[in-house]
Amino acid sequence: MKIVSYNKAKTKLTKHEKIGQFFMPAAFINDSEEQIQEIERLIREQHIGGLCFFHSRASAATNFEGAKKIVYNENSFETLKKLIERYQKVAKYPLLVSIDAEWGLVMRIESTPQYPYAITLGALQNQSDLIFQVGKQIAQDCKATGIHWNLAPVVDINNNPNNPVIGYRSFGEDKLQVTQNALAFVKGTECEGILTCLKHFPGHGDTEVDSHLGLPLISKSKKALLQNELYPFQELINEGIDSIMAGHLSIPALADGDEIPSSLSKKMLKDLLRDQMNFKGVVISDALNMHAVSKNYPIKGELEWLAFDAGNDVLCFAEHIKEGIEAIYENATNQQIEASFERFWKLKEKAFNIKNPNLNFALSDPNPLNKKIATESLTVFNGDLGDFIKSDFIGIQVSTTPEKLTFFEQIQSKKTFSYFNTSEITLDEIQDKIRAKENLLLALYPPKAKPANYFDIPKQQIDFINELIATKKVALYLFGNPYVLNHIHTNNAKAIVIAYQNFEVFQEIAAQHFLGEIVAKGKVPVLITSEL
Repeated sequence: MKIVSYNKAKTKLTKHEKIGQFFMPAAFINDSEEQIQEIERLIREQHIGGLCFFHSRASAATNFEGAKKIVYNENSFETLKKLIERYQKVAKYPLLVSIDAEWGLVMRIESTPQYPYAITLGALQNQSDLIFQVGKQIAQDCKATGIHWNLAPVVDINNNPNNPVIGYRSFGEDKLQVTQNALAFVKGTECEGILTCLKHFPGHGDTEVDSHLGLPLISKSKKALLQNELYPFQELINEGIDSIMAGHLSIPALADGDEIPSSLSKKMLKDLLRDQMNFKGVVISDALNMHAVSKNYPIKGELEWLAFDAGNDVLCFAEHIKEGIEAIYENATNQQIEASFERFWKLKEKAFNIKNPNLNFALSDPNPLNKKIATESLTVFNGDLGDFIKSDFIGIQVSTTPEKLTFFEQIQSKKTFSYFNTSEITLDEIQDKIRAKENLLLALYPPKAKPANYFDIPKQQIDFINELIATKKVALYLFGNPYVLNHIHTNNAKAIVIAYQNFEVFQEIAAQHFLGEIVAKGKVPVLITSEL
C-alpha cells in the first residue's frame, strides 16, 4: 500500500481526520461478523490511524478476571491476514497495524512461531547476535501478516520477584544488559522494516500490582529512577528509537509528588520524556481499557482527551473513539494536534515506504535459532552434578500434564532408569517407591510463567520437592521462570540447572547437559533469594 507524504497529508486531511489518526483501537482475530462490521464503521467514519490486534475479546485485558472463556482457533493466522486485508480496503488512509509480539506472533496467535521469553535471552552471555536474529525473525512473521509495528521490546528492569505482569517479559535486572539486549532486538526488527516500541515508560519492573487491574505505585527517588529504570530508555532514545509506550504507573518522584498515572502526566511525558530526555518520536499509551486508568474516568471521551493532552500521540485500545475525537477537537490547540499528527504520520511513512527487495513472506522456522539459544542460555544455578549420571537414580517429572515429556525420554535413550510423573500417581505413592533410593533427578515444569499462585504449581508439589531436597541427593532441572527457585530450598540440592523454557529443543539440550555432552554457558539474569 502507498501513503501520501506528510507534506501532502497535512493539508489534505481535515482537522477531524487528523485527530482520528491518533486512535488505535483493539481489533480481535476471533470476532463475529457483526463485530468486524463495527470496526469497519469506525475505520470509515472516524478515520482511525491504526489497529492493535489481540486474539479475542475474552483474552484481552478487560477479561483478566476470567469472566469469559477463551476459545482457541487453529486458523487464527489465516484469519488475521484476511482481516487486515479487509480492514485496509475500507480505510481512506492506510492503517498502521500493530501487535504485541514480544516472543513472536504466538503471544497473540496460536500455531505460529514461538521464540524464548526475554528472561531466557537475558541468560545469554555476549550473544547479542542471537537476540538480533530473534528480532529479525519475529519481524519476518509480522510482515507475513501485514503487521507494521511490533509493540516490543520490554525494557523494564525487573528487580522485583513478585512483579505480577513483567517478570519473564524483562531481559533481567541489570540495566546495561537490558539495554544491550533491547538494542539488539530493535536492530534485528528494524532490518526487516518493522517498527518497534520500548515499553513501559518510565519503568514497570519494580511493581507488585498488575496495571491491567490496578494502579502500581513506585516510591523510589528521582535520582534512583534516573540511574536505573530510566537508563535503558535514555540510551535507546539516543539511538533514535521509533516509539515509546507510556505505562500506567504512579511515580510521585517524577511528577512533583503527584500520584497521577504516568500515562496521564504532562510532567512525565512532556517535561521528562520530551524535554529532559529529548525524545522526538511517537508516544503511544498503554491500553486505555486497563483498569489502572479506565475505571477512574466514566465520562466517555474524558480519558482519551486527558491521555492526548498529557503527551500521548497514539491512544491504544481506546474504547470511546467518537467521544474522544470530539473531546480533543474541542479542547486541544492546533499546535498540539499538528505536532502529534506530524510525528505519527511520519512514522506511518516509514512503515509504508521502506524499500526491501528481499522480503520473506513465509513464516519463520524458530527451531534452529531456538536450539542455539537453548544451548547458550542453559544455566547451572548452583551445585555440581559430578558423577550423578553414573549413580543409580530415579527420575521424577513434576508437572500437571500426564504426557511423557522430552527430557527424560532423551536421557532414557542412552541411560537405563525409571521415572515417575506426578500427574499420573500420587505424591505419597512416589514417596513409597523412592523410599530406598538416595539419588533423584527431578524435572520441574511450572504451568505458568507468572508468579501468582506459585506459578500455578500445586503447593503440595513444592513442599514435596523441598522435602526431597532435604532428605535425598537431588539434581533439579527447571523448565520455566527462574523466579520459581525463590520457593525452592536450593542450597541443599546437589545441583540446580535452569533451562528456562519447556520447548522440546530446550529439553533436548538439557538432557545433553545431564549426559555430559555439553557445558552450560548461561547466567541467571535476576536475583534468586530462595527466601520468599
